[in-house]
Amino acid sequence: MSFKIAIIGAGSVGFTKKLFTDILCVPEFRDIEFALTDLSEHNLEMIKAILDRVVEANGLPTKVTATTDRRKALEGARYIISCVRVGGLEAYADDIRIPLKYGIDQCVGDTICAGGILYGQRNIPVILDFCKDIREVAEPGAKFLNYANPMAMNTWAAIEYGKVDTVGLCHGVQHGAEQIAEVLGAKSVSELDYICSGINHQTWFIDLRLNGRKIGRDELIAAFEAHPVYSQQEKLRIDVLKRFGVYSTESNGHLSEYLPWYRKRPDEITRWIDMSDWIHGETGGYLRHSTETRNWFETEYPQFLESAAKPIDPAKRSNEHASHILEALETNRVYRGHFNVKNNGVITNLPSDAIIESPGFVDRFGINMVSGVTLPEACAATCIASINVQRMSVHAAVSGDIDLLKLAVLHDPLVGAVSTPEEVWQMVDEMVVAQARWLPQYADAVPAAKERLSKSKVQTRDWAGAARRNVRSIEELRAEKAALKQAV
Repeated sequence: MSFKIAIIGAGSVGFTKKLFTDILCVPEFRDIEFALTDLSEHNLEMIKAILDRVVEANGLPTKVTATTDRRKALEGARYIISCVRVGGLEAYADDIRIPLKYGIDQCVGDTICAGGILYGQRNIPVILDFCKDIREVAEPGAKFLNYANPMAMNTWAAIEYGKVDTVGLCHGVQHGAEQIAEVLGAKSVSELDYICSGINHQTWFIDLRLNGRKIGRDELIAAFEAHPVYSQQEKLRIDVLKRFGVYSTESNGHLSEYLPWYRKRPDEITRWIDMSDWIHGETGGYLRHSTETRNWFETEYPQFLESAAKPIDPAKRSNEHASHILEALETNRVYRGHFNVKNNGVITNLPSDAIIESPGFVDRFGINMVSGVTLPEACAATCIASINVQRMSVHAAVSGDIDLLKLAVLHDPLVGAVSTPEEVWQMVDEMVVAQARWLPQYADAVPAAKERLSKSKVQTRDWAGAARRNVRSIEELRAEKAALKQAV
């Protein structure tokens, strides 16, 4: 069979290569075309050379093209995959550093909270441009697979305003399942059967079975507390498990910024996080990690090119959803996964218009969600608080209504636990002014925001974060990794 896949943001070298080799693990997909597009011509050249090497080494007829002209890449595409980060690390730094001045301590800041909301404001206008192009030049009925954060907001905008068949994809559920399988002593994650449901990055393992045996709350708590590593790295996550009765998909650091209880006081933050790796709660941890490794693909490009000459091994196909969804749609081999779609009653106690993440099955008829899921009440309450923020954020991003944007930030659980309304209003003005080049919908609001900032009397805080490590150079990071490999 032959069809075309366009990848937007293909300059994300490692992730694009993973998606590419995963898809080519499907025997029927040998003759397809990949159209790569990115703003960076340099990155495109690098990833195309890597993928061309994969094709050549495996003797495949697969076609790979690369262009900075997005519409050209989308022409005739049946599937469009997006993994873009609008504003790059420069804008991302504002998402973390400006809120810190107002006492808002984020580990990642890419989903909700102040950083995630502004990230959505940058992404949504671009997502809607993608959707316009998809409607106009892609294959009729083309499917948009969104991997970009903030997942729920991007997917919400693409469905409600972009009018494109869209599914949001994430790997948090798979990673959480791998942890659970490990603490329960399973030989493989395949021994674990689970129902995980909620919203992206706030998804809950509401049913767990190991080799058919149902796993209860107390057994799971005991297993995590007995684990020599997770008992230290996931203290907050385990505390939520004890109180809610179910385990969350998200890492310790990520989960902490969606809740109003664990990151609101500097003296409390260090009690719940772990500094062995950024993902367990470090202030601005993902920003530091991304900054340190921003040029890894440049320095390690020769190794990437060399490894691309190896045969594709279907046994090493990853658990990223994209290749499995395409295989199911095109070959009718059924795939079960967890997908981000509009609720429409799938989860009975979440709003119908929300973007939920829940189990579904894929075959040639499409993505078919398992309906009638009911979350535990505490999980639903936590999700609804975030959904209300997401809804306002999406509508603000589309309308360019800065007052609605401020209300969205004000209603964020962690922001509301830390900041006063006056602080929120000033913080949003500051973030919109700092990121104005990526926020065209707020162009008319920027002059007034600047004027308000010039007269503001709200005092900010000189606070670098409650759990911060010094940024290491990429050379130090590489030396540390090499030492760890040698020790293993």
